Amino acid sequence: MTTTGSLLAGSLAGRSAKARGTTPGVTSAGAPMRIGTVALTVRDLDTVSRFYQQVIGLTPIETGTSLVRLGVGDTVLLELRHDPDAPLASRRAAGLFHTAFLLPNRTDLAQWLLNAAERGVALQGASDHLVSEAIYLADPEGNGIEVYWDRPSETWAWQDGMVAMDTLALDLNGLVATVKSREWTGLPLGSLIGHVHLQVGALDASERFYAGLLGFEVMTRYPGATFLGSGGYHHHLGTNIWNSRGAPVRSEPTTGLADVEIVTDAGTLEAIRSRLSPEQAVEASPTRLPLHDPWGTAITVVTR
Repeated sequence: MTTTGSLLAGSLAGRSAKARGTTPGVTSAGAPMRIGTVALTVRDLDTVSRFYQQVIGLTPIETGTSLVRLGVGDTVLLELRHDPDAPLASRRAAGLFHTAFLLPNRTDLAQWLLNAAERGVALQGASDHLVSEAIYLADPEGNGIEVYWDRPSETWAWQDGMVAMDTLALDLNGLVATVKSREWTGLPLGSLIGHVHLQVGALDASERFYAGLLGFEVMTRYPGATFLGSGGYHHHLGTNIWNSRGAPVRSEPTTGLADVEIVTDAGTLEAIRSRLSPEQAVEASPTRLPLHDPWGTAITVVTR
């Protein structure tokens, strides 16, 4: 296991203080580093897979007795790994806070919400974050989920190089009023995992790993949380200590988050590799770099 709790202390200087501001056309998918596939370990493969198909709207791409891959079109977004004997992950452990599915526009989010309502899905929240509108829920094994759309980046507000975000009440009536047709056939093409939000044991150590080593930029901070992005996007990764302050290295195996895939180019992958300390030797591959954050959460950097 490659852990980096003490890696690159002090290497963040300048990363979170760059002059940034409103830029048209910034997207999660267009960034130099973005989220690819998220893998979850689940006890009940059939039930969880059915949920992500019927409620979230993913399509099966590969199915087996121990592994299911779901996505949109021919793009895999979610990998479900079956382990019926895995201990349930503690809510206070490091790992997944939520996987966030990004939809192309506001009407897509409204149509998704109406489908969820018709199915009687229990929602956990709905928020206006200024940069986005989001709805929250959990899968049958308690893995957190966000479904959201982004407001155009030219509308995002910035202050002192940080993007302005908040947690306000979502105008649900205004949202569903955008729907012209109730027909819903799953997540539309262009949907993807826009970001992943993680539970960590300490924010300073999380910034040393995700900013100092991987090269994401700190985009903004909340009390108890840091949001990191690439290419000016509001965040590809969130880290928080709301439930997990002081959490130790994760015990394996448990249910929940098994791996987060970060997609980038060959030059960025090699730059990350060059920042590893000698004792952190990992398998030599020009297209794949497996790592673990300071709490044992698997992060795999790949090129495509």
